[in-house]
Amino acid sequence: MAASYVGDEPPTYEAEPTTLPVADPEDLRDLVPDTVLEGARYGTLTLRAASLRGDAARYRGEPRRDALLAVRFGTGDSALILIAVATGQRAVPGAHRVARELCEWIAGAVGSNQQRLTEDIHTANRGALSSGLNRLTGRAYGRLRAGATVRGLAPADHTASLRCLLLPAHPACRTRVFFGVGDGGLFRLRDGVWQDLEPEGGERDTVGGPVLGYGGRPPVQRPSHDPNPSREPNPDPAPAHGPFRFRASVARPGDTLLLCSAGLADPLRGEAALAGRLAERWGTAEPPGLAAFLTDAQTGVKGYSDDRTAAAVWEA
Repeated sequence: MAASYVGDEPPTYEAEPTTLPVADPEDLRDLVPDTVLEGARYGTLTLRAASLRGDAARYRGEPRRDALLAVRFGTGDSALILIAVATGQRAVPGAHRVARELCEWIAGAVGSNQQRLTEDIHTANRGALSSGLNRLTGRAYGRLRAGATVRGLAPADHTASLRCLLLPAHPACRTRVFFGVGDGGLFRLRDGVWQDLEPEGGERDTVGGPVLGYGGRPPVQRPSHDPNPSREPNPDPAPAHGPFRFRASVARPGDTLLLCSAGLADPLRGEAALAGRLAERWGTAEPPGLAAFLTDAQTGVKGYSDDRTAAAVWEA
């Protein structure tokens, strides 16, 4: 079946891969697969995640700059799931390596602090979560800056956007924690309408305007500002991609939470037909299978050909 698209015209590039990236026979471990899929189910949540090379990169034989890492730390009800998504700089050699390293570093930091983070999530200690994750994120970007110095590169080139979700496995805890730096999107599908939950830089816990829903429904009102953001300063200089962003929210049964790279966030915000298509497909009580989720995630939109990474969480 041919990949689908929305809008009046088909995308510029073919929807299926055409050219493989050039390989270095001395470093085959550096190869990046065209597409990766992840999935899991814990307590009340079901996870579906996909990262795929953009149409332009497939046509030009460039590697996927998006990195996706889904990991579980701990066991049983005390387990903590991390979803990390990073995007390397456009037209910079080795951008895919930077994205992958950033995901691995933040995962290592979260895993080393899993017990404390899980406790803070279960007790809704938002201030401790915000300041602690800010520190861990700052250290990861500090490693990138140090690596750029060693390699004689500009820090603005040796960096990546980072967006993460922390999901507790305990079925009685519906707190969902987002943190990160840089471009991308955080959306919630509730009652058939998309809400844009992207925190403004420096304000934390505020949300952006709603994404257009489908079926002629009016936009959902912006949720009120949370008055309890952490006031601890960022321990490191602001990363090249911008300020630290944080949001902790409580999920409701029937919600679908979507974390994505800019390659999906931009067309979701800019093309109402795509928002409507995904709302219809993902607004069901039963989450799609991995293959169906991938098909939905790669729905084409003319003018948008970057890598796409999406991690969606369905709440039973």
